[in-house]
Amino acid sequence: MTSRFDLHRIIDIDKWHKLQDSLSLVTRMAIITVDYKGVPVTKHSHCQAFCHAVRQDDALSPYCQKCDARGGLEAVRTNKPYVYQCHFGIVDIAIPIIIDNQYIGAIMAGQIKLRDSDLPLEQIVTRSPNAETDRKFKALENEYLSLPVLSAEEVSTIAEMLFHLCNYIVEEAIHKNTTIDMYKKTLALEIPAASINPAAPSYKHIQAMQNELSSTLIDTKIKKSMANAYRSVNPLLQPAFDYIYRHKRENVRLQDMAGLCHVSPSYFSRVFTRETGENFSVFIPRLKIEWAKQLLETTGLSVNQISDELGFADPGYFIKTFKKFESLTPAVYRKIYMEHA
Repeated sequence: MTSRFDLHRIIDIDKWHKLQDSLSLVTRMAIITVDYKGVPVTKHSHCQAFCHAVRQDDALSPYCQKCDARGGLEAVRTNKPYVYQCHFGIVDIAIPIIIDNQYIGAIMAGQIKLRDSDLPLEQIVTRSPNAETDRKFKALENEYLSLPVLSAEEVSTIAEMLFHLCNYIVEEAIHKNTTIDMYKKTLALEIPAASINPAAPSYKHIQAMQNELSSTLIDTKIKKSMANAYRSVNPLLQPAFDYIYRHKRENVRLQDMAGLCHVSPSYFSRVFTRETGENFSVFIPRLKIEWAKQLLETTGLSVNQISDELGFADPGYFIKTFKKFESLTPAVYRKIYMEHA
């Protein structure tokens, strides 16, 4: 399992830890954040005394690590929070952070007991009966009894809240970082940008900059790998091709292009098919998919962003169209390209 995103680069760890501490206090759950490898990127927020002692024990801590690993994998597999019992029957939650189908990391929360004791939850790791473990548990019985107790409904609500909140914050941070990277690349490419202030952008200007620079960078990337102007054998069609290549975000219609060339739609369609070897309704989406492939190869834009920039109705339709022409999804195409680049 790999990820092109790194939580250390995406978020301010100090600020994130303060947020994590606050969430821990509000939810009464211990919380820690791990990267996609399962390695902690924060300290534990309000780790319960019982769990802290168990995790410090050389014989018992490996069971805790197995619970974390298996819980995280199950959360990734289902793409939603996974609630389970640890080897001591304590309730924990693995909350995946997934952006653009990329698993970035997880929030591990819990160290609580359920008020609804009859609620079935999987005990993800079990231990064989052991007299020494029983002795250690007896010594920590008071700490175990002091674990917070929540209802199943409270646990479910908290899990969903953490899932949506943390994914939203990380996604916004990625967009901000992407925009700043685009800003730097735009200046490096010496693209005319009279309206762009070369000073470092403030956060409140990020959204406006993102819209402006996204369009500029997309045109630049496509121009670099594909001639911007299609030279038509039949000069009658040239105005249509010029328009199509200049307005990559638009869903151009055959009727409009025929009007631009001052011919009837039926005549335009016949001449266009003779010129390109394809119907207009096939040529346009195929061309957009070629542009999409170039953006997948040369930018860090998400699938959703590329879908928007190339004028698709929604990401689902973009993915369906991409798969129709390439026999795989945009995410898989990017993964294969990156592995062989």
